[in-house]
Amino acid sequence: MISQIKNIFFFILFGSFLPTSLLARNLVIKSLGHSSFLINSEEKSILINPFKAIGCASNLKEPKEVNADFILASSRLPDEGYNPNDQLMFVEPGIYQFEDILLNGISVPHDRVDGRRFGMSTVWSWEQNDLKIVHMGGAAGDIDINSQIILSRPDILFISIGGGIKSYDGEEASRIVKILKPKVVIPVHFERGKQINKECDFSNADLFIENMKNFKVKYVGKDFQIKPKRIEQNIIYIFSN
Repeated sequence: MISQIKNIFFFILFGSFLPTSLLARNLVIKSLGHSSFLINSEEKSILINPFKAIGCASNLKEPKEVNADFILASSRLPDEGYNPNDQLMFVEPGIYQFEDILLNGISVPHDRVDGRRFGMSTVWSWEQNDLKIVHMGGAAGDIDINSQIILSRPDILFISIGGGIKSYDGEEASRIVKILKPKVVIPVHFERGKQINKECDFSNADLFIENMKNFKVKYVGKDFQIKPKRIEQNIIYIFSN
């Protein structure tokens, strides 16, 4: 009994001096190509925008048999909502509860003509490991003031930057970033210097970076860990495909 009390006292006395960053659990982000990511925390694994290898994704490897609790998709288009194994997938706008995670899906045009060409995309916002995450991989249109309020000040923002008919270009994306004020930006839908895909009209990241003078740029591989208590400010992480 005395030894147990001593152990509890030791934990209270010295555990309180441990840096909170050491006690925090990391968020692991894995790029699967295009706008698809696997986001892992200790409690949940979320797959974003799985794709079929066609169109702009024709030269990429499809993310098959990925172990995830559920899928978040921007739409049912095959390049961002491919679900051949019929996993649990949230794709329609709305508010959903999955165990302890609240998902908020907001409808945003998938093109620059109010969705008349490619319909609407769902922008997803949720919290994971005490981090607010927003994924705008399928958006190309304006976001109204109500959506701006819901999506504002995320810790991590995924946003398309490569231009074309279904994606923000670098200048448009930079304007969205300045409105939403994220800490970390992860660009998607852009040319990464590999052989140009003839099916795709994406540009590279140069225009976006030029318009983001107050942000540092860090190039990472396919996997990267973010510490919730030590998240960097005003930084762009560019993942390799």
